[in-house]
Amino acid sequence: MENVMGKADTHVHCNYSGFNHLGILKFPESVISAETQVDDARRRGLNVLAITDHNDTAGAFIAQKYAKKFDDIEVIVGDEIMTDQGEVIGLWLTETPKKFMSPEETVDVIHEQGGIAIAPHPFSVHVDGMQEKIFDLPIEGFEVMNGGHPDRYSNWFAQRIMDAYPGKWAAMAGSDAHSLWTAGCCWTEFPGTTAEEFRQAILHKKTVPKGGPATVLGQVQWSMEVVKGGQELSRQALRGELKPVPGNRLIEKILSNTDIKNALSIYGGYAYRFPYVPVLATLLSVSYLDIHARRARRKADKRFAAIEEKLAGMGILRE
Repeated sequence: MENVMGKADTHVHCNYSGFNHLGILKFPESVISAETQVDDARRRGLNVLAITDHNDTAGAFIAQKYAKKFDDIEVIVGDEIMTDQGEVIGLWLTETPKKFMSPEETVDVIHEQGGIAIAPHPFSVHVDGMQEKIFDLPIEGFEVMNGGHPDRYSNWFAQRIMDAYPGKWAAMAGSDAHSLWTAGCCWTEFPGTTAEEFRQAILHKKTVPKGGPATVLGQVQWSMEVVKGGQELSRQALRGELKPVPGNRLIEKILSNTDIKNALSIYGGYAYRFPYVPVLATLLSVSYLDIHARRARRKADKRFAAIEEKLAGMGILRE
């Protein structure tokens, strides 16, 4: 049993993640229940799952309670917390940290709860990564593989940093799945199978990233899923069938909408679901990412040299 390697996904979202914005458009981050994410993780053979909704631990506690009926998976309470300089993931939390604190304050709060701090998508070209700020923080690890980053820079540069300084941080891979269509694309392997063994693997830098980014098709299907799910919730609200769920920001928002706004969201959803529209939207997004990734790669050597100089000044030398 000494050589058994477990599988963990430390970056998964459910319907407690609230909303996001794309220009004037507002859409749910996820419409998948915490319980469904646990069921899917079991089907994929995961031993450890962390629900890391945006600035919320409610879904994670629901998933943890639900998973106790099974003996093949453990759920870690996590949170993808927005600081005033980017996002950080807290694992093994006992309550929800405040958002928009400084990165230093946020990591301190995570550690005060007995948790572990991981930087998600640190060098992202399109979402709020910590960037070079990670080198100033006592984090335990960072994602060298994030499933939501199909571009040719973000994960590549993170891996380049990790390769240059092996043993400094735990190398992590998280699917960043907001949908079952994007779940399971990548994961972190570790010696053992339990959550405690996984924790020790992070602390001792024994983790192994596996997999790759989610497919473009999976991203299309996710966008269709959130639109369809949002439409159904709006229909239930219009019929008076949608009941409040404490702490669920998605349902709270839909219940707070006027009937006209919910009706417009339903019709707007049909417009988005028109054949080729979601595909075109996703392809445009991928093209946008590719442009930014190419620009970033042209500056990668200079950026890497600046990081080397910064770390050398902190007494951290490249191996």
